Amino acid sequence: MRPLDIEGAWVLEPKIFPDGRGSFHEWYRTPEFRAATGYDLGLAQANCSVSRRGVLRGVHFSDVPPGQAKYVTCVRGAVLDVVVDLRVGSPLFGRWEAVRLDDDTRHAVFLAEGLGHAFLALTDEATVVYLCSTGYAPEREHGVHPLDPALGIDWPRGVEPVLSPKDAQAPSLARAEASGLLPSYASCRDRYQELRVSG
Repeated sequence: MRPLDIEGAWVLEPKIFPDGRGSFHEWYRTPEFRAATGYDLGLAQANCSVSRRGVLRGVHFSDVPPGQAKYVTCVRGAVLDVVVDLRVGSPLFGRWEAVRLDDDTRHAVFLAEGLGHAFLALTDEATVVYLCSTGYAPEREHGVHPLDPALGIDWPRGVEPVLSPKDAQAPSLARAEASGLLPSYASCRDRYQELRVSG
């Protein structure tokens, strides 16, 4: 697992073993995960979404504590996966990083609690599978508008974004911060330390 510039985010670049039958790779291993993050991935829920080209999901995040960490890969087609630092007080607050996830490289992304997550489907039938550290709880789930100019995410040109009504009505980063929706960097760091101690 290779750390991204945003603290709390990593990309897994697995070794793929192809042969005449197809291929094999390990997309999650506890020892490597623990070595990178300092704790184990608690699994509470596993999700699978299938999207047509242009579908843009996110930027989603959850209240911290407990937050919701995600371990994400694309098993069919391709997506541009984006991690956004939404932690108020973070040195990189408002910054984003993008990683292409596809069924060729088989990369995966881990993002810790408090980070925002979004992806844009680059192909039809783009199938994203992700493991979540906590289950879905609507009262704790929030979003920031993925096309907010203040975020300035460099979505690929030539792909018309298709948003859900909920994502299309999400607040800007500034409005989410002003309304107290965003997690604090301090509470997120406390959560990471708690996981390292308990794990």
